[in-house]
Parts: sequence; structure tokens; C-alpha cells
Amino acid sequence: MNNNLALFEEKEIRKTWEDDKWYFSIIDVIFALTDSTDPKQYLKKIKSRDPEIKNNWGTICTLLKMPTIDGKHRKIQMADTEGILRIIQSIPSTKAEPFKRWLAKVGSERIEEINDPELAFDRMKEIYEKKGYSKTWIEQRERTITTRHSLTDEWKERGAQQGKDYAILTNEIYKAGFGFNAKEYKAMKKIHPSQNLRDSMTNIELALTNLGEATAMEFHKKNNSQGMSELKNDMKDAGKVISGAKKQIEAKLERSVVTSENYIDLTEIKYD
Repeated sequence: MNNNLALFEEKEIRKTWEDDKWYFSIIDVIFALTDSTDPKQYLKKIKSRDPEIKNNWGTICTLLKMPTIDGKHRKIQMADTEGILRIIQSIPSTKAEPFKRWLAKVGSERIEEINDPELAFDRMKEIYEKKGYSKTWIEQRERTITTRHSLTDEWKERGAQQGKDYAILTNEIYKAGFGFNAKEYKAMKKIHPSQNLRDSMTNIELALTNLGEATAMEFHKKNNSQGMSELKNDMKDAGKVISGAKKQIEAKLERSVVTSENYIDLTEIKYD
């Protein structure tokens, strides 16, 4: 959905990647989805008839510098994906209906998954299959997701905060295990920062990541680690386990297992 937001019937929507999120021009989206010749005035009407948007505008809207018609960069009103979809809900236009139907479908599926979590895995597998991943890779990816969830549960219980802390801890295991932090790893694989690194990993890279994170969990429990300093030490030690296993595999294969190549050609999946 993030990617499709960038173009409506050949009308460009200005967007930028900021703070690990896509932000879209609010005025561009309104212009694309309505017949209004004055999107700014239309936005005022949206606020007047939707008090929730008006009252929460400071949260929904972010001012970011973007190129304008005269070629200069000026601050314009932007919103992340959640904010843009909330605004679209208040647009009474036939062009907005596909998005509203999509939101309804996603909401329905989410409720179903809460009642039956196995459905989430089934839908995940279906998405990966459509993208061209093999069943073997999908099974490996599923194992890494399960381990990752268990690990983040441990982090939460031991004092780490979701978001920045999780990213710091993940980088520790990547750096010690593979020699790159997440940003450098993505750059090596030539993928956009918005893409999931693990979706471009090979089977061996995924298996090593899973080994490291499963090991990290055991280290946390054994050491009864609390707080970021102790958790980081465990992640470094788990990264060393990855590094040791990687070297043994590479010695047998006589090649590096960390590759700039993706498991499948993700350049065929348009992210921009």
C-alpha cells in the first residue's frame, strides 16, 4: 500500500523517507483523489466536517521540505501512511473508494487473525509465494519470525524499549555476526531502507540469523540480563556464535555466505 500511494492515475504524489517512515504530500493526495481545483481549501473542509482530524492535526501532519513547482525546496504538509489513510477516510469521492474498501478488508482480516493467529501465517506464506520465494525459504523465514518475536518479548521483559532499543540490539548481533549493521547490510544488498533486510537474505543468512537470535535468548536467560548494557553484551556474544558458524560454513563451501545478491531479484518489485 505504501508503494501504490505514490501514484494515482499518473498523478505524482511527492513522498520522502524520514525517520524510518514514508511521508506523503497531503495536498497531492487530495488533488489526486478529488476534482477540487483548490486542494488547500478542500483540506479546510475536511477539517471542518471531521473534528477528530482537526483536533489531531498536529499528530497527523508533519512539515517537511519537498521540491515545489518553482524548483525550490519548501516545507509542506506531509503525513505518514497511517495519517494519509485516515485523511482518505474523510474524502467523499469515488476515487477514494478503493482505499476505503482496502481499509475495510484489512480491518476484517486483522480481526480474523486475532481470533485465529494461524491465519496470519497463512496469509504471509501466500504473499511470499506470489513474490516468487520457494517453500524452503518461506519455512526458514517463518522460523526466523517466530524466534524474533520470542526474542523481542525477552527484550521487553528485560527493560528494552520497542523501536530504537530494538534496532540497537539487532545491530549488535549483525555487526558481530556479519560485520555490518542493518543500514550497511541493506546498502550492500542495494535495497531501500524501507525494505525488510531479511526478505533479501539467502537461506544460509537467514539460518545464521535465526541461530544467533535463538542463542541470544538463551544468554539472556542464563545471565538474567537486565537493561540495555547487559542485553547488548549478550547480543555481541550471540553475534560471535554466528561469526564462528559462518567461518566454518565458508571454509567448507570455499566462498562467502554473506552476499550482495538477494534471494530473489527484488528489483522487479517496485518500491519507489
